Amino acid sequence: MEENNQNLVDEMGSVRISEEVVAIIAGIAATEVQGVAGMSGGIAGGIAEMLGRKNLSKGVKVEVGEKEAAIDLYIIVEYGCRIPDVSWDIQEKVKNSVETMTGLKVIEVNIHVQGVNIEKDHRKDSGEDALKLK
Repeated sequence: MEENNQNLVDEMGSVRISEEVVAIIAGIAATEVQGVAGMSGGIAGGIAEMLGRKNLSKGVKVEVGEKEAAIDLYIIVEYGCRIPDVSWDIQEKVKNSVETMTGLKVIEVNIHVQGVNIEKDHRKDSGEDALKLK
């Protein structure tokens, strides 16, 4: 991620907001949305790697201009969730959080669904239920 800083200048001086800060804000906001299993570090060797809370900015790509920001989020959704609804909720929450905390205008929030989290309990229950029906 490039170290492009946002500069806000007034009579008292300037405030610089790094892309890393915007990425962390966006990552936290995204993981607070119901249906998001986690952030993805991207596809490395064909496998999506789920990242914990310590690495929130790793699943986020941010481009910051003078007064605007564009954000790409790489996520893993929970099985059974409606992906368009989860994506819409993420876009709204990330946009509101970043704009409120930084003063930047978020021009786009792009969601890249990298995988679906299928809990072990869900797979086990499905198999047991199928056996009981026979």
